[in-house]
Amino acid sequence: MATNEFPPPVKWLDDRLGIGKIGKKNLRKVFPDHWSFMLGEIALYSFIILLLTGTFLTFWFRPSMAAVEYQGSYSLLKGLHMSEAYASTLDISFDVRGGLLMRQIHHWAAVLFVAAMMVHLLRIFFTGAFRKPRELNWVIGFGMLFLGIIEGFIGYGLPDDLLSGTGLRITQGMIQASPVIGTYLTFFIFGGEFPGDDMVSRFFTVHVLLIPGLILALVTAHLFLVVYHKHTQYPGPGRTNNNVVGYPLMPVYMAKAGGFFFVVFGVTALMGALLQINPVWLYGPYNPAEVTAGSQPDWYMGWLEGSVRLMPGFESHFWGITLSWNLIIPALLIPPAFVTLVALYPFIEGWITGDKREHHLLDRPRNMPTRTGIGAAFITFYGLLWIGGGNDLIATHFNVSLNNVTWFLRFAVFLGPVFAFWAARRIAISLQRSDTERLLHGLETGIIVRLPHGEYIEKHAPISEYEAYELTARDRLLPLDIGPETDENGVRAPRRALNKVRARLSRFYFADAIQKPTLEEIEEARHHLEEHDDSVETPLGTVELDPDQAREVIEH
Repeated sequence: MATNEFPPPVKWLDDRLGIGKIGKKNLRKVFPDHWSFMLGEIALYSFIILLLTGTFLTFWFRPSMAAVEYQGSYSLLKGLHMSEAYASTLDISFDVRGGLLMRQIHHWAAVLFVAAMMVHLLRIFFTGAFRKPRELNWVIGFGMLFLGIIEGFIGYGLPDDLLSGTGLRITQGMIQASPVIGTYLTFFIFGGEFPGDDMVSRFFTVHVLLIPGLILALVTAHLFLVVYHKHTQYPGPGRTNNNVVGYPLMPVYMAKAGGFFFVVFGVTALMGALLQINPVWLYGPYNPAEVTAGSQPDWYMGWLEGSVRLMPGFESHFWGITLSWNLIIPALLIPPAFVTLVALYPFIEGWITGDKREHHLLDRPRNMPTRTGIGAAFITFYGLLWIGGGNDLIATHFNVSLNNVTWFLRFAVFLGPVFAFWAARRIAISLQRSDTERLLHGLETGIIVRLPHGEYIEKHAPISEYEAYELTARDRLLPLDIGPETDENGVRAPRRALNKVRARLSRFYFADAIQKPTLEEIEEARHHLEEHDDSVETPLGTVELDPDQAREVIEH
């Protein structure tokens, strides 16, 4: 006989913690369904894999710079003096059962973690999921990305091999370029002259305790806000700013999430087993007098490397202080400025547009052409700096001059984002025109008919009401109106100059955007289709747009 009673252990907890009420409300919470929402899940599952594999590695890794003589299994380095950190990394790779597999899974998971967060943030940016009330969640997500990159870079330096040591040496040079405080910061981070005796032990503490704890706290806050604000969803029939159309967390999404976690874990394990990454035994231990040829950092640090490589070398001297502009500008000014601009973008866009409404429906990128252009410009700027980080490899692989590659990228890093902004914006506007044409005139059937007065026309079939809903479920893009110069009493409005700048930016932001058709235009187009195309049959059907159903979406 069926019963609704909890099993005894669960009932015991429910009597003391009230988990029944909490679970009944939250486990039935509805989430929308779309493949792009899995990008954030990949980042989360990669982080879990990092925690699991990292715990395994800490059992055998020795975070010490003390010199030892290597007597392990790798014969090519036997008898060589190295740090305990590097020797233990070799032991994990060759002498600990499953150690190399865990090392490579850990490294691939770190790469996947950063990549998934980047693509997830791009999806959020281009669909406008950062708008009110989710600005804080955007900042939290960007903070997780920043911490993830720092965490990956510190972990990359822990083995104390020649490749990672070269990267840390470059980082030390960037830190020392900080005016006045550079030397003090270097001594604080490395515990003395580079590489120092405390570098690995300090990095290890930060890598396994501090940054993972911060990321875990931000992940918790991020998920809490996702549940509190409810998940965004793409426009579609029945979907509004006041509801969520999807499936419940329990049992649908918990089953999906569990299965997807094992898919991500399985793919990462397969990559760790079959694809070699960071073979530290080929580089040897770090020696400040040596450098590896063609050394490259992990891909997510490539843009910072490229920024430094593309900057011409010049410096200034003031009152006994040397300012190395070839490091200050590309390493200490441009990256923080770029990161700050992207992190604050939701607030900048909200100020320009004057939009203070809550948004739970996502935008199609084509419907916000200026934002799409700005995103394309950001990606182009990042990508060109990233390519600059491998200018030497490009020159050698394609047999071209290194100087020519560098000079081309120096100009492209300024001109490329401008061109990308213009091109992406124009493409988005063209797609808007195509959508409007599809909405008003229907589908092209390829059937040519001759009218009684001799004119030839192509017959069109109406699109379905579902597609029409999706094409019209968007806001009208109207520039900000700052009002008159003075009020009714002749008093000049405050901050008038700033508001004029804001109005100009708003006009630029919404310039050339194609407004969605009005209800009258759609009804007129529908009437025209009924006159000429009512007998057309196509594979997509001839379902007509019902004005009564469209009115709610179009007139708001």
